[in-house]
Formats: sequence, C-alpha cells, structure tokens
Amino acid sequence: MDALFSALYLTDIHQNVARNIVSLRKSEDLFDDLTEDPEAWQAAQLLEMETQPKLFNSHQPVINRPFEEAEWNVAIGYPFLNSSQSRFSDGSFGVWYGADSIETTVYETVYHWQYGLLEDAGFNKPGVEIQRKIYMVQCDSLLIDLRPEIKSHPELVHSTDYSTTQSIGRKLHREGHPGLITRSARTGHGDVYAIFTPNVLSNPVYSCGLTYRTTTSGVQVERAPGVLWMTICNGPINCDT
Repeated sequence: MDALFSALYLTDIHQNVARNIVSLRKSEDLFDDLTEDPEAWQAAQLLEMETQPKLFNSHQPVINRPFEEAEWNVAIGYPFLNSSQSRFSDGSFGVWYGADSIETTVYETVYHWQYGLLEDAGFNKPGVEIQRKIYMVQCDSLLIDLRPEIKSHPELVHSTDYSTTQSIGRKLHREGHPGLITRSARTGHGDVYAIFTPNVLSNPVYSCGLTYRTTTSGVQVERAPGVLWMTICNGPINCDT
C-alpha cells in the first residue's frame, strides 16, 4: 500500500461527470393510494416539503428555487447521507460515483443491478425492468489519480474483491482528500470518479432517462422509450435482441 501511494499524483478536474441513478422516467404521485381527493394530495405534499430536513443551503437564496434544491439532493446529496458498502467504502462513509460517459455508467450500474439487487432478491430472470436517470454534474477538484498504477496493481480494478480499494477509500476519506479517478472495472477503458465530499460537485443538469430490461443473456438498455440503444451481455456470447 505504501508503494502505491508513493507513486500517485493529482489530476486537476474541471468537467461534467455523468451520474446514473434509479428514478422513474415519469414521476408518480406517492399519495394517490391514500385518497382520491387531489386537494388532499397537495396538502400531503406540502406537509412533506415543510417537515423534511433541508439538505441544500444556497449561497444565493433569492436566486435559487426549490426545484434546484431537489435536483441537488437527487443528483449529488443522497449518497453522502445514505452510506453503503461499495468499491471505495466499507459503509462507514458515503461515496458519490460518476463516470466519464453515460455508456460507462451503464456498464457499471447494470453489473450492480444484476449481480447485486436482482440476484439477492431472487429476481435475476428475463423480463425484469428498471428505469433510471442521467445527470451531468460539474466536478472541480484535484483528485488522486489511480489510473497510471492499474497495470502494476490489478487489484485496483478487481471485479469482486474490494479489500484493497476500500482500504484506499478509508485512507483518503480520513485524510480529507476530495476524491479519486480510476478505471472502470466493468468496461476496461472508461473512467470512474469516486468523490468523498459534496463540496467539489455542483450544477446538476438532467441529461436523459434510461430503461434497463433483463433478457436470457444480458440486459437491454433503452434511451428513447421502445428503442434499443445498448445491449450488455452476461458473458462472451451473442446477446438476444
């Protein structure tokens, strides 16, 4: 580990990073199953807005609007308040993950959807569908760059063993580093950003919606509803379309 850190250097990042999250393409009213009265729905929504803790404090509150706060919470704030185990976290702190392109986020999230949530729940079978949203988020920071060390340290992109990367994440988080860049473990060429503080992220902008659908040999991805955009195979086989 000491040899690895002695060889690392910083990369100055000022660019948009793609964030891929679970979300409906079309919003649904969460209160319509409680009553058929639209006025009651509105009252419940207002009550929820008044009682929820505020995650975003604007530097210019006169200019910002509530929808901007909501976009920030969804695209940036959530993982910092809802920590879980991941490649660079043992679950004791939150990590925000983004990528250099929408395609890279698809490979990353399809893997975790198939072999995490679906497999654990027993739903890893053809015909299962999930909807997602892509946000482009501005990142301005000096980040630890792991990419030059991947050839000599292949454990940095191991597909299932996170022991080394979680150790790196704990060290960087404890020492106050804002984040890092590494290569995607799912594509072999795309870049992934692991961010440990929301302070270096800003200006989330909705990009597009996606639909994932499992097949017998992989996952079909739609960008426009009903139009196949990408197919992610489970292995070195021809995916069905």
